[in-house]
Amino acid sequence: MRPLLVAFGRALLSQLHYRMLMLTFLPFLLSILVWGLALWWGLQPMIDWLQKNYFTGNDGMGLANYIPAWLGLGALKTVIIPWLALWALLPLMILTALLFVGAFALPATARHVGRRHFPDLELRKGGSLLGSVWTSFSAFIIFCVLWLLTLPLWLIPPFAFLIPLVLWGWLTYRVFAYEALAAHADKDEMRAILKIHRWPLLVIGVITGALGAAPTIVWLGGALSLVIFPLLAAGSIWLYVLVFVFTGLWFEYYCLAALEKYRAAAQAAIIMAKRDGGQVIHQLSDTSQP
Repeated sequence: MRPLLVAFGRALLSQLHYRMLMLTFLPFLLSILVWGLALWWGLQPMIDWLQKNYFTGNDGMGLANYIPAWLGLGALKTVIIPWLALWALLPLMILTALLFVGAFALPATARHVGRRHFPDLELRKGGSLLGSVWTSFSAFIIFCVLWLLTLPLWLIPPFAFLIPLVLWGWLTYRVFAYEALAAHADKDEMRAILKIHRWPLLVIGVITGALGAAPTIVWLGGALSLVIFPLLAAGSIWLYVLVFVFTGLWFEYYCLAALEKYRAAAQAAIIMAKRDGGQVIHQLSDTSQP
């Protein structure tokens, strides 16, 4: 637990550094550009399509129109369709921010943390840009499949809270742990660290995944008013980028500290083996003398 807390405190202090705050702007601007164009051209057609195919043209789904009115919440039905559209787009928006942060911000956080706090840690570059993209993409595909498969369980109150946390924790752990070790560890060290520290890394992922609830609420809050939705969408994207950068810092501090201890233990084991081997040779030479 102590390494987790130490890494958290160091990540929090580093997040307040002006260089780390500046790192949020490029992924934010790129995400705003992509989603500004996508929402300008696609949001209203998507809302019209949902209205036509699942509400107006479907008697079963038409209950969504009658139940709110029967409960005295007639205005709620005007929010349901935009809310569904934004909920469907949420994973794609998160993926966009994650990819931009992974491509532009996380390498810079790795250099920042490595130079300032782990200057003697050798760079062995076991990761690559292709490996980073593949790790992010494959983890996201698995995440989306599990998201869809577990949707029925969200109707049960405990699972509605636990499932998103576990899924976000797993996705965050898979993507950010790889990025944190890509520059400093070789492939064997990466596999060893991810295996030995699987559960602490998952805990970091779950906690930072919970932090992602705030921008999710802001994003879905845009269904209440499409007039202010551009501002809410921009705010949610920036919050996601900020959370992702902090997450990268937390993983970076924890993983590099773990790697430093792993190498120290490996080096100590090598020295011990050489010493024991030397003693055996010395004993054999003594016993071979007449």
